[in-house]
Amino acid sequence: VQLQASGGGLVQAGGSLRLSCAASGRTFSIYGMGWFRQAPGKEREFVSAISWSGRTTHADAVKGRFTISRDNAKNTVYLQMNTLKPEDTAVYYCARAKAGIGTDGINDYNDWGQGTLVTVSS
Repeated sequence: VQLQASGGGLVQAGGSLRLSCAASGRTFSIYGMGWFRQAPGKEREFVSAISWSGRTTHADAVKGRFTISRDNAKNTVYLQMNTLKPEDTAVYYCARAKAGIGTDGINDYNDWGQGTLVTVSS
């Protein structure tokens, strides 16, 4: 599967961005999908995930600000990011889970997109 992430950019603190991740293939709907991020000098960390059923989970750092959703007809997963903070600055990666559940475990994903840079200025 190929994953193409887009939507990153430069935004002021308090602003919003929506990331998109388009997936190739015919079986998108049966897999969990996730978003992770990696800031300079830090390890890649979990952000949000969505299962095949639509059930979602978010990291504590983004709860109430970020929303993950999916459109199976378009083979696309989205990450709506509101009230952005400078500490949200990172490269954001989308990933496809090995199974139908979207989890916070990086090892539960085996297909990764190329990443899209989000920069939040103070």
